[in-house]
Amino acid sequence: MTLTQLRALVAAAELGSFTAAGAALGYTQAAISELVRRLEEECGLQLFHRGGRRLTLTPAGAQLLPHAQQTVSAARNAEDTVKAVRGLTGGVASFGLFRNADFYLLAELGERFAAAHPDVRVRLVGVNAALVAEAVAAGDLEAGIVVLPVTPAGLEITPLARDEVLYVSADPDHVAAPVDIETMARRRLVLYDAHVGQADPDRLQLTERAQVAGVRIEPFIEVEQAQAALHLVARGLGDTFLSRAVAERLVRTEGLRLHTTTFDPPLHNTFALVRREHSRLSPATEELARLAVDLLMRNDMLEHRRPLPAREEAPVS
Repeated sequence: MTLTQLRALVAAAELGSFTAAGAALGYTQAAISELVRRLEEECGLQLFHRGGRRLTLTPAGAQLLPHAQQTVSAARNAEDTVKAVRGLTGGVASFGLFRNADFYLLAELGERFAAAHPDVRVRLVGVNAALVAEAVAAGDLEAGIVVLPVTPAGLEITPLARDEVLYVSADPDHVAAPVDIETMARRRLVLYDAHVGQADPDRLQLTERAQVAGVRIEPFIEVEQAQAALHLVARGLGDTFLSRAVAERLVRTEGLRLHTTTFDPPLHNTFALVRREHSRLSPATEELARLAVDLLMRNDMLEHRRPLPAREEAPVS
């Protein structure tokens, strides 16, 4: 009786077919069937009723299954323990960041992690939050920090902090008062993140407001980068919106003559940690995620939605 045979038994019992068990374990249907047949020969007992549309356990199989599950679970726990011990001395940590993460103290994330764990390779993907969420849901990334709302199902979402979104214009009259959705719909708009378009979290929020008000938000010009959008706005080609931390820094560093106001009602970017539901992060990615959250939560420009994660070790300086 081998661990591989017991894994085949458990998978076949839980999934109801040798084909499904093979797919789950990375074997062919024939290989799973052979593993179970050999186990039955060694036990001298028939463990499954065959011939129906779904495999069912015989009384002998039903008695053996809990012991097999316990053995398989213990082996998995042992493997996870070994991975945890080795996790920060090799492998790859994969993590996603929303496009403007550098404006929220996250520019140093890769450097800090590499300094602490020089043997771990790092894969940091910085794209629009909608694409980060899709990549995490699909398993291309283990986890990430995004801006809400995101649409993929099957994600565990932990809100962390938020930053107000500002309306930006070169025309002082356009920002003399907070801007409501009806006023925004009447103006020429220069919007960024052209690739994802309406899937962008900020646009999703504004689209929802527009639908309630019975108006449409349509860009006059779309570009990919926020800096490019601000330069077009500074030339009078339209207005835009941007989170406070990004807008204030870019207007200052780019030397642009722009003005801002709030939305009516206020609009916010809510930052959240996302991972697949019922998943377990690799030790390396879990540590990278912890560091990312730690850095984000130390940005005193944000409204924090949850306390800074407690740690036994000294905090990042």
